[in-house]
Amino acid sequence: MARLTKNQKAALSKIEVGKAYTLQEAAALVKDITNTKFDASVDIDVRLGVDPRKANQMVRGIATLPHGTGKTVRVLVLCTPDKEEEAKAAGADHVGLDDYISKIEGGWTDIDIIITMPSVMAKVGKLGRILGPRNLMPNPKTGTVTTDIGKAVTDVKGGKIDFKVDKTGIIHTSVGKASFAPEKIYENALEVLQTISRLKPSAAKGTYFKSIYLSSTMSPGIQIESKSVAGI
Repeated sequence: MARLTKNQKAALSKIEVGKAYTLQEAAALVKDITNTKFDASVDIDVRLGVDPRKANQMVRGIATLPHGTGKTVRVLVLCTPDKEEEAKAAGADHVGLDDYISKIEGGWTDIDIIITMPSVMAKVGKLGRILGPRNLMPNPKTGTVTTDIGKAVTDVKGGKIDFKVDKTGIIHTSVGKASFAPEKIYENALEVLQTISRLKPSAAKGTYFKSIYLSSTMSPGIQIESKSVAGI
C-alpha cells in the first residue's frame, strides 16, 4: 500500500472516522482538506439501491448546475451547413460534419461533448465503437441530439451535465471546483442529488440512496448523511 503524503495525512486527520456529515458541512470540509497546486475538481459519488443490468432500473439524467462546473467544456457540433452559424454563435468550439467524422475515425477525440441533429444521426451512429467507450456518443435523452442546436450548446457551456449509473450501481459526477465557495459546492451537489431522487425507478425497492460521498481530486471521501439532504 502506498504511503500517505504529509498533506494526505493532514486531510485525513480532519475527517472524523465513522461520521456522516451534512451536505453543508461536507461542502466546507472538502475545501479545507484540498491542498493541490491546481484547481481540483469536486466530485460526488452516489451508490444507489438499483440493479443497472435491468433496463427498468437504469438511472440516467441531466442536471443544470446553478454555478456551472468550473470547467471549460470543449463542444463539437456535427450538423448540416444551415446550422453551422447557429452553432458557432452559441459558442461551439468545432463545427462541421464529414470532415470531423473523418477526423474521429482517424482517432481524434479531443473534445468533451458532441451535439448533433436527428437528420445526421445515421452518419454519427457509425462512430459508436469509438465514441461509446469514451462516453461521447450523442443521445436524445441527454439533449445532445436535437434540432435546437444553439440552445443545446448554450446549456452545455452553462453547466448542464449528464450522468448515468455505472454497472456497479454508482453515479460519479463533478459538482464544481475546489476554488468555489462552500455554498456553491453545496448548491451544485444538492441539484444533482435532488435530480437523482426524482429519477428513482419504480422498480427499485428498498433503500435508494445507499451512500453518498463528496471528494476532490486527491482528497479522501467525506461521507454524507443522506437524511440531511433536503428533498431526497
